[in-house]
Amino acid sequence: MTRDDVFAAQRRLAPWVHRTPVHTSRLLDRESGRELFFKCENLQRAGAFKFRGATHALLCLDEIARSRGVVTHSSGNHAGALALAGQLLQVPVHVVMPTSAPRVKVTAVREYGATISFCEPTLQAREETTRRILDESGGTLIHPYDDERIIAGQGTAALELLEQVPNLDAMLVPVGGGGLLGGTLLAVQGAVPEPRVIACEPEAANDAYLGWTSGERQPAPSGTTIADGLRTALGERNFPLMREYVHAVVTVSETGIEEAWRLLLERTKLLVEPSSAVPLGSLLEQPDAIPGKRLGIILSGGNVDLSPRR
Repeated sequence: MTRDDVFAAQRRLAPWVHRTPVHTSRLLDRESGRELFFKCENLQRAGAFKFRGATHALLCLDEIARSRGVVTHSSGNHAGALALAGQLLQVPVHVVMPTSAPRVKVTAVREYGATISFCEPTLQAREETTRRILDESGGTLIHPYDDERIIAGQGTAALELLEQVPNLDAMLVPVGGGGLLGGTLLAVQGAVPEPRVIACEPEAANDAYLGWTSGERQPAPSGTTIADGLRTALGERNFPLMREYVHAVVTVSETGIEEAWRLLLERTKLLVEPSSAVPLGSLLEQPDAIPGKRLGIILSGGNVDLSPRR
């Protein structure tokens, strides 16, 4: 894969995705001692950057494959994104979701018209259920992050940010499965100037950091974190991209994520998920690990469950 794949995805996606705005905050600039530019993918269709990759993957299918439908497994934003993309492009979508999936994300998938099959909240159960549905339906697997079509689509968020904000020193990207990170790493190659890319993740789900330092891809993290969207092992296609191109992997504590989330809600008035707060939390907690003055931060999503707790 190359930067050209991300440009090709941008052309395909132009009629379908929102060109999301970039927000700034003088208060957060002062708090961090940097100039911060927040790419608001929480305002993307389906509420997250995942809509880019999901839509691009469907656009790359031929008519026969579209008629047979697609299958995925996801506990969150990819499920909703693929469901909406399927509705818009008239492609049947079947989603395998764990019983622990957030209610707001289950509701969104249903409202977008996808079929849901629930399974136990383990990777083995997800994969077994997905294989069964693929065999029964003859559909195409659209992996949430370990798919070149997905990676290229996610990278279009970074391309837009480069167009909207010139002369960035670095981009801060939350990392779970690594689709957004991989796409961003491809998107910045050859840009002038070429910003360094910093992968940010919770201390409690630090498989990317362990893989980056050891040189070996790590299993899915077992820790619990408020940034539930990042509790995923780095994908096989994204791991080598990280090893070759990423400038650093920086982790943040749960306290740091919660404080950054509060700051984003209070200072920017943007509704974001805790996963979106991980880059800001990483910067505030480990400022010396992140170089540069002008920093782009991708706010990955805004699908927060606001239903009353009982």
